Amino acid sequence: MQFAGPLALRSGASISDYTLAYETYGTLNAERSNAVLVCHALNASHHVAGVYQGQARSEGWWDNMVGPGKPLDTDRFFVIGVNNLGSCFGSTGPMHVNPATGRVYGADFPVVTVEDWVDAQAALLDALGIETLAAVMGGSLGGMQALSWTLQYPDRVRHAVVVASAPNLTAENIAFNEVARRAIVTDPDFHGGHFYEHGVVPKRGLRIARMIGHITYLSDDVMNAKFGRILRSAVEGEVAGADYRYSTQDVEFQIESYLRYQGDKFSEYFDANTYLLITRALDYFDPARSHGGKLSAALAQARAKFLLVSFKTDWRFSPARSREIVKALLDNSRNVSYAEIDAPHGHDAFLLDDVRYMGVVRSYFERVAREFQQ
Repeated sequence: MQFAGPLALRSGASISDYTLAYETYGTLNAERSNAVLVCHALNASHHVAGVYQGQARSEGWWDNMVGPGKPLDTDRFFVIGVNNLGSCFGSTGPMHVNPATGRVYGADFPVVTVEDWVDAQAALLDALGIETLAAVMGGSLGGMQALSWTLQYPDRVRHAVVVASAPNLTAENIAFNEVARRAIVTDPDFHGGHFYEHGVVPKRGLRIARMIGHITYLSDDVMNAKFGRILRSAVEGEVAGADYRYSTQDVEFQIESYLRYQGDKFSEYFDANTYLLITRALDYFDPARSHGGKLSAALAQARAKFLLVSFKTDWRFSPARSREIVKALLDNSRNVSYAEIDAPHGHDAFLLDDVRYMGVVRSYFERVAREFQQ
């Protein structure tokens, strides 16, 4: 969908003539009361569920969660996925031409925040004629957007499902993001963010950034169970068909091979400037900042009912961070459900098929459905 704009941004800048890519699943009911917005995390997109006809490996990033008969059941709900402004999967971003200059934005693309994404999503919903959301849902950075929806548009959201997220990033998380960003900006092919003009891509920096991120998404238990200290040569015959095989001579351990495969794959499809923009948006998010650091005061604006889910082995967005949100909501006498799942997978658990996790989400959306079916 094309928007003439302008969309005012929190930085003080604005953007005009921008496009948002989106997908919908299911059918909007006559009352327009069954819409659920799904917000994506760092490297995902509007393609939440299903597969593209005739395209291999095109499964939506949350296909196990969204679809007919799944926890977020598209036989009941009208689900909307939106690619965030500044991303690289169809919405206007750094790789697109700035209509004001006729040049590719590159490093000149304006700074965007979680709040800006929510405003853009609200503009899309306005254009679709959807005044109120039955729910907004997201994991990780998507969970931050869901939380922000309840603060920016409290009267437009009935339920918020916030999974494996946090009210802001810790200093450690900001540090991981900064190291990843430095890997990108110090790549000789980065050219100050204007690498498009040079016909190159800073793949070395993107590979390292992805490797750093991927380490933080997995738990120590999963990494040990999957790879341990196994040498590549020790199991060469039995893993010859594995996707994460890497053929260079300096790779000795299976974990090295896996991380290099993930980095290589990421560098082929993700935009370097988008990575910088989105990780900065993560760093900036802090709704309590304008309330003297008091999260309870910030969340007093929320009117929605909440489900929060965390995973015990997630050290990137630990359960303690979800409990901060739960406490702040309870301080305001809000309706909150909370599940802390003992899954072994670390932060990536929010994307995986843990039966307890899926059961909690399914039960909650059955409750949401009963409200608009009455």
